[in-house]
Amino acid sequence: MEQKKFDINSILGFVLIGVILIWVMYNNQPTEEEIQAEKAKQEQVEKAKETEKNAAMIEQVPAVDLKDSTALSQYKSTLGAFAYSASLPSATDNSTTFENELVRFKISNKGGQIVEAVLKNYKTFDSIPVYLIKDGNASFNLNFNTNDNRTLNTQDLYFEPTLTKNGENQVLSMKLKTGSNKYLEYRYELKPNEYLVDFTIRSQGLNGVINSSQPITLDWKLKGIRHSRSIKYENRYTRLTYEHDGDTGKLSPGGEDDESEKNISWISYRQHFFSSILVNPNAFSDASFTSEQLFEDESPEEKYVKLYTTSTPLELKGGELNYNLHWYYGPTDARIFKQYKDLNLSDSIPFGWGIFGFINKHVFTPLYDFLSSVFPYGIAIIIMTIIVRLALSPVTYKSYLSQAKMKVIKPEVNEIAQKYKDNPMKRQQETMKLYSKAGVSPMSGCIPGLLQIPVFYALFMFFPTAIMLRQKSFLWANDLSSYDIIYKFPEGFSIPFYGDHVSLFPILASIAIFFYMKMTTGQQQAMQQPAQEGMPDMGSIMKVMIYISPVMMLFFFNNYASGLSLYYFISNLITIVIMLVIKKYIIDDEKIHEKIQENKKKPKKESRFQRKMREMMEQAESQKKK
Repeated sequence: MEQKKFDINSILGFVLIGVILIWVMYNNQPTEEEIQAEKAKQEQVEKAKETEKNAAMIEQVPAVDLKDSTALSQYKSTLGAFAYSASLPSATDNSTTFENELVRFKISNKGGQIVEAVLKNYKTFDSIPVYLIKDGNASFNLNFNTNDNRTLNTQDLYFEPTLTKNGENQVLSMKLKTGSNKYLEYRYELKPNEYLVDFTIRSQGLNGVINSSQPITLDWKLKGIRHSRSIKYENRYTRLTYEHDGDTGKLSPGGEDDESEKNISWISYRQHFFSSILVNPNAFSDASFTSEQLFEDESPEEKYVKLYTTSTPLELKGGELNYNLHWYYGPTDARIFKQYKDLNLSDSIPFGWGIFGFINKHVFTPLYDFLSSVFPYGIAIIIMTIIVRLALSPVTYKSYLSQAKMKVIKPEVNEIAQKYKDNPMKRQQETMKLYSKAGVSPMSGCIPGLLQIPVFYALFMFFPTAIMLRQKSFLWANDLSSYDIIYKFPEGFSIPFYGDHVSLFPILASIAIFFYMKMTTGQQQAMQQPAQEGMPDMGSIMKVMIYISPVMMLFFFNNYASGLSLYYFISNLITIVIMLVIKKYIIDDEKIHEKIQENKKKPKKESRFQRKMREMMEQAESQKKK
């Protein structure tokens, strides 16, 4: 049998083939330019898909070439009685400008609807005028059936405009005609120096044209245009709200949501500081709403925040329509909404719920409104902070006094703990007796802190929604209603939960809260009881919280309104000063000790609650012995 040997030539051949294959694969790799070109091509495809998706969200009606006789004939054949409107000179895509000192509208002949709404006195973060409607981001449509079995949409049809005056008010009548005296009318009336537009939907002579047995549906859609530097921050306060039966309903602020409700007085498409509101003082019988978030990230290309839709039926009375409504396109401002008290539009502002909303609406908003009319906006925040802290100083005093009392009797508490270290129940009983005799309550230090929670939460809601702070600068902050930036991270770099920038006011607020907690924790540790066996050491937890709380505040407030961080910075500084004054000049430990000793000598009447607690402890002790 012939023995097999390694053939060196074969091995060299295989190696050579391998080298050639590697060389071919290497040279066939795409270059950096080819990779970038392919990436750009993919981005264009994705952008085209997104554009197509957004276009589908607001239905665009195909344009009709009215100069083409064939197209015009086909178009008229679909309209039936409403073909009359397509024969008028107004059957064009022209629009009528309708404005006052505050707002400018453009009303299109096609659809008779608002196709542009711009607020004259406001700018976006990049100094562009604030548009609430522009470039087809909104549609207003009535869908109805005719007696000859046609389904028509007013957004497809041409209205005839007539601009007149009613005293100082401008009046724009848009009529969709079936004859010289038969029409569906949208009537807009705008007063001087107002954002509210009176809007009437009525018909004349259409009882034989519109099928009264079929519902007429009002559809209103709007894509909220981005106005702020941070679209994520703007999204937090961008929300669809509505009033029904005197209550306020809300859709989810994030993602997709839908809702149906009855007796709707108004529908608000709020975009943080600006609102588009449809008002019916006599209420719509029912309506359904949807809300959808449109953006994915913070990229500058993101133009829209949310898509809102509303659908509600309109009732024919005597075969005709007659609805007296209002449009509001303007700032989400409580001071302006006061002009329309009967409409309750201020309920669309996110003041907060319950007692928090009450404090925000009736205390902080009017207080800051007054202060900012006298002082610069940043100084007004500082003055308001001083007023709030002085108002809460009695609560701070009560809390500190309670801590001082607990500190004074701590040696006696420690003696009881040592004496009954093997009997937790007895230790608790004797400790409670000592507290009762000394007139000290361990809970009295917690209650003042709880009383400050409504104020904390109300202010937390006030600063991000106070439109008077919008684009008002203070020191290095360009906009007190948004976060300040002292350093911007490189493009594409972001720290999770922190953001892509560094804000200075949150850093200052975190430093202040660190020293405040160090003071209060030291006081609490001085009065703290020894840790019981099997129980967590609260002293160690407090030490950890001294460092965790400022870091949490730093991360949380980095993306919030700089006015809020300014408030907490000043507030903690003032609180530290108040506590130092109380400690050094008001509270005397020796006098407190003398007072406690006097209280211990006085006969103490046992309350019903204390008697019940004592009896329960005695029963538990008895059961333990058995």
